Amino acid sequence: MFLSAVTTKIVSFLCCAFIFISGGFEVNGFGTKRDDFSTTRVMSFNLRCTGSGDESRASRAPYAAGLINEYAPDSFGVQEANLAWIIQLCSRLPDYDYVGAGRFDGMLAGELSAVFYNKNILTLVDSGTFWLSPTPEKPSRGWDAQLRRVCTWAVLENKETGEQYAHLNTHFDHIGFVARLKSAELIRQKAAEFDIPVVVTGDFNFKEGSYVYNKMTESLLSDSKFLAEDSMDSITYHDYDPSSPLSKTIDFIFVSEKADPVTYRVITDKPDGYFVSDHYPIYADLILK
Repeated sequence: MFLSAVTTKIVSFLCCAFIFISGGFEVNGFGTKRDDFSTTRVMSFNLRCTGSGDESRASRAPYAAGLINEYAPDSFGVQEANLAWIIQLCSRLPDYDYVGAGRFDGMLAGELSAVFYNKNILTLVDSGTFWLSPTPEKPSRGWDAQLRRVCTWAVLENKETGEQYAHLNTHFDHIGFVARLKSAELIRQKAAEFDIPVVVTGDFNFKEGSYVYNKMTESLLSDSKFLAEDSMDSITYHDYDPSSPLSKTIDFIFVSEKADPVTYRVITDKPDGYFVSDHYPIYADLILK
């Protein structure tokens, strides 16, 4: 299912009406500002839907958009992005457009697992959203999942080189083990439909090395972290306390064999001393084959 023309116009109107005030900040983490555009950079970012005080969406939105602008991915997938987040990002990231559908109704209700792309560099060729359930073509909750979950995909083409790749972005359920296992099967099935390079970003709610992680990577898809020669090891979920025993790696960028990762990074920046989310964003620089 797709966002209708009407809902897209609604989002565009709200973005134009949104007044934003954004200051600069210093990037001081382990990422690398974008100065080399010979590779394709993809990012994954769980924005955290809610929060209060310094952790509120309104407080964190300028920093989230600032990081994205600083690291300049060609495309990026977001998780926990409700309509308010979409408006915030569209307002602050004029070079980007997006595709996605709300998980509740296939339009704007509920969180989106949207794919954003730099419209100056990339052309949208095709896109869609499916539900992680036995009935992926319609809004539905799958297996033992607590919530409806979706995957949004986009086929993107570089305007200069003509290279294409498919970017899939998702957010697996945090409760249902069967749902995560079956969701991994659906994602791999979808990825197998493309004969171009495929990247899969998301918050998968399974740990690195777990049973579902191993199923996800047993064929077709591999973890960019372990393929990239220039890589790093870091948690991705910290819940505002990286030293907590609850901190873990559950955000990944998986790639097909036609996408060769050269760099993998976890962005641990704290602009103005604040955590941008309860997850660190991650990115990979890829050579498309």
